[in-house]
This record gives sequence, C-alpha cells and structure tokens, in this order.
Amino acid sequence: MRTKRAFGLKRPKIRQSWNKYNLYNLSRAEVPNVTFRTFFQQKWTAKAISRAYHGETVKEKHWQRMFRRRLRAVVPMDPHHLARSDGYEQAEGRGSGLELHPDKQPKPYPKTPYMNMTFAPLERRLDTAIFRAMFASSTRQARQFVVHGDVKVNGHKMIYPGYLLNPGDMFQVEPERVLFATGAPKDARERRAGRKARQKQKASATDQGDTSSAETAAPATDPAPAPDTESPPDPKENVQSLLNQAKSLLNSSSSTSSLSGKRKQDLRLFRRLLKKTLSRPRLFPQPATTLTDSLDAQLQELTQKLNLDSSASTPSQDASSQQGSGHQGINSDLTPENSKLLRRALEEARDNPIDVTKAYATPWRPRPYMSAFAFIPRYLEVHHKICSAVYLRHPVARPGLGEVPTPFGSETNALAFNWYLRRR
Repeated sequence: MRTKRAFGLKRPKIRQSWNKYNLYNLSRAEVPNVTFRTFFQQKWTAKAISRAYHGETVKEKHWQRMFRRRLRAVVPMDPHHLARSDGYEQAEGRGSGLELHPDKQPKPYPKTPYMNMTFAPLERRLDTAIFRAMFASSTRQARQFVVHGDVKVNGHKMIYPGYLLNPGDMFQVEPERVLFATGAPKDARERRAGRKARQKQKASATDQGDTSSAETAAPATDPAPAPDTESPPDPKENVQSLLNQAKSLLNSSSSTSSLSGKRKQDLRLFRRLLKKTLSRPRLFPQPATTLTDSLDAQLQELTQKLNLDSSASTPSQDASSQQGSGHQGINSDLTPENSKLLRRALEEARDNPIDVTKAYATPWRPRPYMSAFAFIPRYLEVHHKICSAVYLRHPVARPGLGEVPTPFGSETNALAFNWYLRRR
C-alpha cells in the first residue's frame, strides 16, 4: 500500500526514487496550469509538488528552520584576462559612439538559475547524499541504511539520517547493502534456490549441534581404533596446488608468448583471489571443501576454454614436460572465437560469482530503470569500488547550471522560494 500512495498515477508526485512508477510520473510531468489561480494558490501548488521531491521525509517545521534566503552562486572569471587588463577597456570610447564589431563583442553569459538553489540546504543531509552518490535506490532506503548502522562518516558509525555534512566529510556504506540496493532483484527461481540453500545450511548447523552435544554427553572411553582408510586431503593444500597451477601457466614461456598483457593480468587476478583465500579463510561462511571445489571448477573451466591438455593442469609434472607437451593448446593459433571464450572465462573467474544465498540476483547486474537516474552531482566525489564518497563543498549556482538536481523549472522553484519567504 505504501508504494501505491507514494507513486500514485492519478495525482502524480515526483519522488527521490528509482521506482518505475516514479519514472513514468517523471516522464509525463507538466508545469501546473496557473491561468485561473491566484498568486497564493500558485505558490502553494509549487511548494506542494517541490516538497514531495525535496526532503519528503523531513517535517515542514524542520525544513522551515533549515531554509535560507541567501542562495549560493559563483561567477566565472577569466584569470588570464584579469592578469592582462585592469578594466580600462570598459571605459574606452564612452560617449564617442565607438562600437565594437559583432564578432569582437564579448559573448554574454547564460542566466544563472538562482531559484533552483531553493532546496540546497537539504543536499547536506546524510540520507540525501547517499542517494545522490547512487548508494541507495531512494532516500527512504538510504535512511534505512543509516538507521540500521550500515553507514560511517569519517570512520565513525552514524545512525542519524539528518546529519548535516560539512565540506571534506567522507561517508561510507556497506558494500553488500549497496549491491542489494543497486542490483537487480531475484526472480522466482532464484528465490526458491536461495530458500533451499538456507534450509540446507540450517539443517547442517542443527546436525553439527546435535553431534557436538552427543560427544559431550558420551562417557570418556578409550577411542576406537580408526579404520585403515586414507584421510581426506587438506583443503588448504588443494588451494595451494591451484595457486601453483596458475603460477605455472604464467611462468611458462610458451604461454607468455601467446597470451596478451590483458590475459596475463586476468590470470594474475585469479592468483590474487587464491592468495586471498589462503590468507583469510574466515571471510567465507561456507566450508573450506566447498570453496576449494568452486575454485577448482573455475580453474578447470578456464583451462578447458583455453584448449589446454590435462597434463598442463597437473602440478606433479616437471617443468620440461609442461613446456614440451602441456601447452600445445596455447601454442596453437587462437581463433577469434577462442579469444572470445578466453575473455569470457577470465571475466567469469573474477569476483562476481553465482551465489544463491545473496539477497540480490547473482551474477550482479544493475537493476532495471536505473540509467535514467545514473548521475553524480558536482559537489560529490564518489568511489564506487569501495562504496565511499566525499562531500567536497556546498552546491552553488553558476551561469546556465544549478548544482542541485531538481526535476522542476526555475518558475516552479521561484514560486516555492517566495512561499517560504513569508513570515508566518
């Protein structure tokens, strides 16, 4: 019901959201008809539609306290012209009828949209800045991230969505929350697979708990002789063997001669993933054997798409046999189709695997209807790889540009500004 009220189609109001209904309302938005309305009615209508977009979660009294009459603006000035002249040419020919040629006359600057800066104080809010940095799909979702403790400001957790940022402040959002907010939702099949995976994990955790309780309750007796069977291989040793295989592919002279620099870089990325797995195994909630199997499958698929022989992927052979017979597939000329397969295989080996336990669709892909809202304001410096941004400065107006993103024109914002100029 909340979605229907927020994104109604009969009386549309534009919101700060990536919702498809909001995009439809934005596409059919028109300037209100003010032919038979008084000036008071015009101001009230402009205030109503603009406040639905700018700070819909902010109370009206709070916004009235934040409102400022002074609008920040800048004027571009040419430093070379200022260093070259002291302004005497402005008085040249005054009163004598001297006129410059039309080609030599200075071009007038476009008008500065001062009225678009009416709601500039709201851009300092933390939840609005998170939405502008494309870390959330709406200001309401950004507010939820802040309240749940997934946002840090200057390295400290911040739980107040109305925190006003100062120039130079850096805010960070948990990457998993950003992937969930900006990623495509799961379909029915992926949701079903996720439920089954969670049920399986829950059942395995219950079995492990029952086993541990049974071991603690059993009396202390002499351990039974272990059967004469081979012990399972150590997962860490398997990952180390995979690392050696990738290293041998890179160090081989035949492979280095046939692979380009980009392909070598992709293989190094795969080695880096293996090293990360060896150094920090606690980062992965699944058992180590499952992780080893997935990495082994990645390398096996990589070697198959490279048309390598099975002997090239066994670390037990000596260097001479690897160089002599193991890389016959690499020595052969790569066709354009094999090159595409190689590129796709190396891209799939990166950090975008299929994981049904995630709350978003995997491999990750952008959510639909996102491109219409994919822009970053000038007063933010965003680094999407680490999900952090810096609030550089307060937004300003300059000739032909107002840095506060707004879907309304200068006339509507001017009427809203005049509404808040009144003393009540």
